[in-house]
Amino acid sequence: MNKIPKHIGIILDGNRRFAKKLMLKPWKGHEWGKDKIEKIFEWCKEIGIKELTLYTFSVQNFNRPKNEFDYLMNLFNETFTELMTKEENKKKLEQICVRFIGRTWMFPKEVQESMKKLTENTKNNKPYTINFAMAYGGREEVIDAVKKIADSVKKGELDVDTINEESFSKNLYLQSEPELIIRTGGDCRTSNFLIWQSHYSEWFFLEKTWPEFEKQDLISVINQFSKRERRFGR
Repeated sequence: MNKIPKHIGIILDGNRRFAKKLMLKPWKGHEWGKDKIEKIFEWCKEIGIKELTLYTFSVQNFNRPKNEFDYLMNLFNETFTELMTKEENKKKLEQICVRFIGRTWMFPKEVQESMKKLTENTKNNKPYTINFAMAYGGREEVIDAVKKIADSVKKGELDVDTINEESFSKNLYLQSEPELIIRTGGDCRTSNFLIWQSHYSEWFFLEKTWPEFEKQDLISVINQFSKRERRFGR
């Protein structure tokens, strides 16, 4: 791998289909998905990827059936709490800054609290960053950025004529841009993920579901990425 991307985004798709293959309740696949997230942390560190953005839960996912939604909320709360309390997890996070991007206020209070604590506990960690896209949507992110800019203009803090790509980006949840985005699960669509930041990202769509994704799959995608010529319109 002669060209390692600094920032990778992943759409974690296929948990429910994986569970169905095993003849389990569809939402049970999220447990396997959770275990794979812990592994991707280690793989990225080994390979030298500095930033990882994971599409974990979209704004539209709030419309999932109540039993699955409640199951996921418990799983999120349990996972984020374990990352802060279990010694082996605390050690893994020593060099990782954990952030949450999205409309996190939409989550139940206990999930919001565990996210805030994890963010606070890791805010000074370097050199790696993991962004969990939670209650996230690309269009929603752009709308929220426009509202912030409009408010600044209204208050006289910002001149309309000075608004450009740079000033707009500063008002987004996420300022950095992934060079590479992977979607697991077999679907070939972008699903409202990082629509501003991915304008020049290289996309890879894999048939494997997220729980089936392995380190060799990550290495294979990076090898393919390194062979692509990124011209940025030139």
